[in-house]
Amino acid sequence: MKAAYIHIPFCEHICHYCDFNKVFLQGQPVDEYIDLLIKEFEIAVNQQPFQQLETIFVGGGTPTALNEKQLETLCRGIVKHLPLENGEFTFEANPGDMSIEKLQILADHGVNRLSFGVQAFNDELLAKIGRAHRVKDVYTTIERAQKVGFSNISIDLIYALPTQTIDDFHATLVAALALDLPHYSSYSLIVEPKTVFYNLMRKGKLHLPGQDAETEMFGMLMEEMGKKGLSQYEISNFSKPGFESRHNLVYWNNEEYYGFGAGAHGYVNGNRYSNAGPIKKYMEPLQVGRLPVFEKNEVTKKEMMEEEMFLGLRKTSGVHMGHFKEKYAVDPLDIFASSISEMKNKNLLKIEGDSLRLTKKGFFLGNEVFQSFLL
Repeated sequence: MKAAYIHIPFCEHICHYCDFNKVFLQGQPVDEYIDLLIKEFEIAVNQQPFQQLETIFVGGGTPTALNEKQLETLCRGIVKHLPLENGEFTFEANPGDMSIEKLQILADHGVNRLSFGVQAFNDELLAKIGRAHRVKDVYTTIERAQKVGFSNISIDLIYALPTQTIDDFHATLVAALALDLPHYSSYSLIVEPKTVFYNLMRKGKLHLPGQDAETEMFGMLMEEMGKKGLSQYEISNFSKPGFESRHNLVYWNNEEYYGFGAGAHGYVNGNRYSNAGPIKKYMEPLQVGRLPVFEKNEVTKKEMMEEEMFLGLRKTSGVHMGHFKEKYAVDPLDIFASSISEMKNKNLLKIEGDSLRLTKKGFFLGNEVFQSFLL
């Protein structure tokens, strides 16, 4: 076990595009949730022990919607049950949520990486997508974080937002890159069911930029990041050398990890599992000392190999064929011969030395490539 993902489902505002497991903070049993979350750490680690974790990622929801006392309790529980030595310890945060006191609590408990959901440097767009913060909050929060001593800071951006133009996105990129941060993530908007945007789309009231504009924005993203010397180590992620997200690389390298919290997913002992999502359903088993696992599936060798391909190909380093052979005792060039041949003929995949990688064209059509490896 190398990693743990911890889910805090509470939010003070619900964004129009978000389909993650989340609830409004007000009136929720937050203190009891944190106590039972820590109990989940304890039970899971007893059942599946480990030596040292390499990465911990606390996401949501909005982890920093917790108050100072709750944040302190959570951090103490993590440090006690999930020891991390020279590892990466990330908290997701919203600009505007982070007081100096909260930042100091995180720093005091070993948190060494922050990931801010910025999404856009345009107040009008932020309001349209249901974000509570404004551009000035981004600058204030990052300045505070740096003052407390955080240097490993990442921000998320979204493109192809409703009514967003190519010029709008370019202005966001310029503003984001002017911060000179070590890591940036940027994703195109996906309209998911059970979101405000999905309901608007069904009523014909969601005006998206269209596929051509989205493609142009992605090309611009890669170009502008490259100009600043940021390496695109995964389709949507860019970093200075040594600042790649070690936690996300656990996913893309198809390695195992704990998933803690309501609705969290994990991969332990060859089984992928998901916890119950509703807060009450999550808490009930833990109150009697049982894990809140809602669904568990043993991953077959065939599924493992498929996942190794479509997750690994997200990375610019691609899939290392020697490592694949060592892990599964088969050659990917044999088992996926027809998929590889078809994708190479379409100029979406290339073989370089021991690596199978996306071509530049393949980066734009990644989903087509990934689907081809589902046997």
